[in-house]
Amino acid sequence: MIIHKWGLTPYKEAMVQMVNIHQQASDDGKNHLILTQHNNCFTVGRDTWDNPWSVPVIKTDRGGSITCHTPGQNIYYFCFQTPSPPKFFTKIITIFQSFFNTFDKEIIYHKTQPGFYIKNRKLCSLGFRYKNGISLHGVAINVDVDLLFHKQINPCNLTDISASSLAYEDIHISCEDVNRTIVAKVKKSFHAPL
Repeated sequence: MIIHKWGLTPYKEAMVQMVNIHQQASDDGKNHLILTQHNNCFTVGRDTWDNPWSVPVIKTDRGGSITCHTPGQNIYYFCFQTPSPPKFFTKIITIFQSFFNTFDKEIIYHKTQPGFYIKNRKLCSLGFRYKNGISLHGVAINVDVDLLFHKQINPCNLTDISASSLAYEDIHISCEDVNRTIVAKVKKSFHAPL
């Protein structure tokens, strides 16, 4: 598995780079995990392109609805070999559920409203696409974000759901430590050298 650490990257620039990594994954047959964060922006998946929004949005080719990105949100883009998308997705859910269980057993994955929640507060969003047997896009965890910016929208256009973060839930861990933990769990799940 190859790890790409991009730091804070404008969303549109990251999408161009992700497509390049996706092609690289096709050429070399390896799994590529991208670690990044984005400047303040809202993105919209294919599920809700036609919906009106009160904020400017960037249209994407991932699944899902509207998502907010800000610094302090760890993003994991997976350009992984996916002969079986359902099995791949199950592994992803297991990895992130294991991470959240370390801190609070009440943080759970909602299958019908893809993401991880503590009660009605959303901590983590997921949105994938699969092309030529390789995954695109991924997972975003709100570690310590500007919740005032996030609360301009309902996460994923869900009513009665508000944005939250690990810090807001009194789970204090740095973005770097979250990355280290997630990368270790991904490597273990996909049997990559630690």
